[in-house]
Amino acid sequence: MSTKKRILFIANEMSPYLEMTEFAEIVNRLAVKSNESGMEVRCIMPRFGMINERRHRLHEVVRLSGINVSIDGDDFPLVIKVASLPNARLQIYFLDNEDLFKRKTLFHDDQEKWFTDNALRTVLFCKGALETVKKFGWPPDIIHCSGWMTGLIPMYIKTAYKKEPVFSNCKIIYTIGQNTFKEKIGSDFLKLAVINANIKEKDLEPFKDANNTAMFKGGASFADAITFGADKVDKKLVEEFSKVRGKKVLKYNAESDLTDYLQLYADLADK
Repeated sequence: MSTKKRILFIANEMSPYLEMTEFAEIVNRLAVKSNESGMEVRCIMPRFGMINERRHRLHEVVRLSGINVSIDGDDFPLVIKVASLPNARLQIYFLDNEDLFKRKTLFHDDQEKWFTDNALRTVLFCKGALETVKKFGWPPDIIHCSGWMTGLIPMYIKTAYKKEPVFSNCKIIYTIGQNTFKEKIGSDFLKLAVINANIKEKDLEPFKDANNTAMFKGGASFADAITFGADKVDKKLVEEFSKVRGKKVLKYNAESDLTDYLQLYADLADK
């Protein structure tokens, strides 16, 4: 039986597939470095329409087909695609949905207007990622979430999915990055985020402002460890999360060779 520690990266951006901030490159390097250090690594991200399937050689994973994600009484089918990270023996899994992820712009339309369904897209990605891991039957020791769109995942693991065996022993790291949008995610965001009865009103409190900062705050509030992924981070988040009792915190270091992240993974996995 393999004794390798398992680490799952869940991100809404990763080089070379999608680069919105500098952390996209860091996620790539972390995945490769974790793999080279002897960890078993998998990555999950959305299959946004901007990602070129032919160039990156994405193909559907038939054994993972048939995942339907239920949100607020509606079912959304997911198609899971996979690609191999260039120059590394790593698999990147992409969550696709014809109606919500295929469009050729990310979160704004051609007129720079915020998509009215970004709240739904966010909940679908977060719940869909966890349903995909269940389908893997692959219990991670560490889940490292980065990007505002992953903000609900730490809360979901501690509430909606707390009784799922695949997540019972995992530790969660959440990276707070730079704000990339100014809009409210959506007036229905908190309602859509309640994916089962295990989620209580108090669990949604950190997300109540339903904006970029709130997503980072919510993710960090439920994580076991916090890292800062950019130099320019909301000052309120820096003040609140630079020192948190009972949580390991990594401050941003532009010169880091990422060994501090590997040490953090090792420390949490051994707890």
